[in-house]
Amino acid sequence: MATTALAVRDTIRDKALALGFDAVGFARAEAASGARDNLATFVGQGLHGDMGWMAETAERRSDPRTLWPEARTAVVVGLNYGPDRDPLDILKARDRAAVSVYAQGRDYHDVMKKRLRVLARWMHETFKAEVKLFVDTAPVMEKPLAMAASLGWQGKHTNLVSRGFGSWLFLGEVLTTLDLEPDTAEADHCGECRRCLDICPTNAFPGPYRLDARRCISYLTIEHKGHIAAEFRAAMGNRIYGCDDCLAVCPWNKFARTTPHGEFAPRAEAPLLAELVRLDDAAFRLRFSGSPVKRIGRDRFLRNVLIAIGNSGDRGLAEAARGLLGDPSPLVRAMAVWALKRLLPPAEFAALAAARREPDPDVQQEWAA
Repeated sequence: MATTALAVRDTIRDKALALGFDAVGFARAEAASGARDNLATFVGQGLHGDMGWMAETAERRSDPRTLWPEARTAVVVGLNYGPDRDPLDILKARDRAAVSVYAQGRDYHDVMKKRLRVLARWMHETFKAEVKLFVDTAPVMEKPLAMAASLGWQGKHTNLVSRGFGSWLFLGEVLTTLDLEPDTAEADHCGECRRCLDICPTNAFPGPYRLDARRCISYLTIEHKGHIAAEFRAAMGNRIYGCDDCLAVCPWNKFARTTPHGEFAPRAEAPLLAELVRLDDAAFRLRFSGSPVKRIGRDRFLRNVLIAIGNSGDRGLAEAARGLLGDPSPLVRAMAVWALKRLLPPAEFAALAAARREPDPDVQQEWAA
């Protein structure tokens, strides 16, 4: 086998593609230009919300060499999870739940790690190099590395955009002691377009390339553990897990293609809110086993579902919300109150409120609001 640096690069690329990865690139295992400062500004201004892990790991996250000083090259790979339909269509079906495209199939962390392990082991055995693999949960700034490896660029919505796959690439990395020639960093091709910024339902972008996570529906429905502020609830519509608006409107999606990976295909058609609101903890865990949705837990999930029910305008869902007024979770009880206030005639809601005795102050505030 040829062992020149270029031959090694080509051999690794061919192996990654043979393993089913859709995009492969090479970057220096070092902080991308501006990435450290951008992260420091993001955290320093509190735009990360209650994602405390971002602040805690900021130093390690800003430079791969902090994690592993011996690393020389990052092999960055992508898996296409492109949908077979417009993700925005479901927003019109107010009786159904909108789940972000990335979470409609199997948890991509599991799929990506399985393939990365094979690639990393092969690299170690073939080239006698040390390797470490990373997927999103580890403190590695994936999008700047992907841009340096020519897989795409960070658009104005701060997500990766690919000329070949549009908005729909999952990312993973193998750091290695192999010293390989990097690819040429991808240029920014957003131009004057600002569709992603203008469509955001909660105005989460203070400006191009800047995100205030505290206003982002993906953050609110997935990362935020507490009560969702009233100012954002109506804008959430029927989005119960994530939001694809800024991704879906990108013009570069004209080059996207439906994922060939069966693991990422939707498990089922968009579920009815009437079904989801009745899930107890065991049923929730069973239904979302192997799905990213499972990680937020039943209480936060029902918090989101009840907001969608409140936005549905469907009086027929009021009884399901009423049935959760005695739920053990204050998160669930509070949003049951909010949904009922939106669905019931004022006099009926007032009569219901008068008969309630609520110990939790946050839930009581919903009754009084």
